[in-house]
Amino acid sequence: MPDFACLSCGACCAAFRVDFHRADLATGELPGVPAELTVPLTATLVRLRGTDEAPPRCVALEGEIGKKVRCTIYQQRPGPCRDFAPYAPLGIGDDACDRARRRHGLPPLAL
Repeated sequence: MPDFACLSCGACCAAFRVDFHRADLATGELPGVPAELTVPLTATLVRLRGTDEAPPRCVALEGEIGKKVRCTIYQQRPGPCRDFAPYAPLGIGDDACDRARRRHGLPPLAL
């Protein structure tokens, strides 16, 4: 992973619920999110543990928000995490990214 704003931020991982389809879970043959890091919601949906807490914080997030963080399942992260703020790695936020950063007292990313 290149050195970009997300490696020192992590606000999104501690601001929103992360629900996704069971197809993103690891199986014996395919990599994916470890099932033990999730809680079942429906027959087809699961949620990353910790993201439904108050305040939310994904169990896969290590480090201090706004200082230095890392996702312990980055290569296997689910679709919602992959799709969130697609330009943040380039230092360009969007509304959701900016909301998450505000919740943690961080300024918006530059445009």
